[in-house]
Amino acid sequence: MKCRRAIRFGVASVLFGALLGGPALAQKGDSGGHTDPLNLDPAVRDGYEHFYNLDYDGAEARFDAVQKAHSGEPMAYNYLLMVTIFRELYHQDLLDTTYYAHDSFLSSKRTVVVADETRKKIESLTDKVTDMCDQRIKTNGQDKNAYFARGYAEGLHAAFITLADHSFTAAARQGYAARSDSEKTLKIDPMYADAKMAVGIQQFAVASLPRFIRMMVGIVGVGGNKEKGLELLRDSATHGVATSVESRTTLSLFLRHDARYPEALEVQRGLAEQYPHDYLFRLEQANLTKDEGNGPKAIEAYRAVLADAKRPGYFVDARLQMTYFGLGDTQRGQNDIRGAAENYLLAASQPKCSDWLRRRAQLNAGEMLDLLHERDQAVKQYQMAAAPSGDQSQADLAKKYMKTAYAGK
Repeated sequence: MKCRRAIRFGVASVLFGALLGGPALAQKGDSGGHTDPLNLDPAVRDGYEHFYNLDYDGAEARFDAVQKAHSGEPMAYNYLLMVTIFRELYHQDLLDTTYYAHDSFLSSKRTVVVADETRKKIESLTDKVTDMCDQRIKTNGQDKNAYFARGYAEGLHAAFITLADHSFTAAARQGYAARSDSEKTLKIDPMYADAKMAVGIQQFAVASLPRFIRMMVGIVGVGGNKEKGLELLRDSATHGVATSVESRTTLSLFLRHDARYPEALEVQRGLAEQYPHDYLFRLEQANLTKDEGNGPKAIEAYRAVLADAKRPGYFVDARLQMTYFGLGDTQRGQNDIRGAAENYLLAASQPKCSDWLRRRAQLNAGEMLDLLHERDQAVKQYQMAAAPSGDQSQADLAKKYMKTAYAGK
């Protein structure tokens, strides 16, 4: 079980750096010479203000204007790539880290359907950045910004194909390429703190992988050290211009993985305080409180998110199914079976809920209803979770409980 958990965590976290957000433009007066100048452009900063409110459409409009004004700069295309990828992952309910921290998603049967237009745009932008950087590096082998931009695109694309396609081997190799490009950036400019993020992610993640898994995904021989990885992430979080927030979100995930919950919560509270209208940062704070084992405090945190979601304009497109599901899980752990059933049902009823999460919520609601001896209602939930169309990842268990009532452990 311990080995399986390490496999699950390691392959995902090699590529996890940007799941909760893209680059933040830190207010660092001494970093201007150690980052791509475009990262400091006020128009780019404005785009990120919308990005961190999860206003992906607003961010895209602003970054599109940046790209048109700076069509020769690879980072301008990276901003659009970032928004396109994370909007899709968010709409697929793939940006709740509970999925990676607790579910064996390496063996999941979940199918993620991505529109052809979106997939083509992601591939086109990735290729565009790579081609531009290749040409710049060919002309000037000391172009640190080109190495960083190429590595950043590789990392973004790797995260997408990991989460959307489960292409673990290809993604792990792209993650290693991102590290390699970041190491080249640091060789040219050791003060380029942004580049320390990709190296830190790989250092920690590879150290969490068994050797035979490194061989399977094609990164045998790559070094890893957990504490070195955390140190690099802290450095990027403190001094980075383009990866400060990414580094902090990744740092929180890694500390969570090692059950260092007080440290992880300290990082996450800082993010939630800095960006109180970022629904994902607030949700992650509640998730961490749950994982820490403080059920009553976690319930309070989830309910605070739901209360703020009722305030007009507080969150942009809050995917409340993730909060209801987390609240249901926490109440289940506190033996509030009725409350858990109600919140699983609320998760399943959200109009924008992904098919996968809806069926997962229906399955869990059925289990709770069985424990409440409401067998007819439980069977109805199992039938919906096992319906022949759509996502089938919950179907086997649902069919099992349609025959034999769930009794709990």
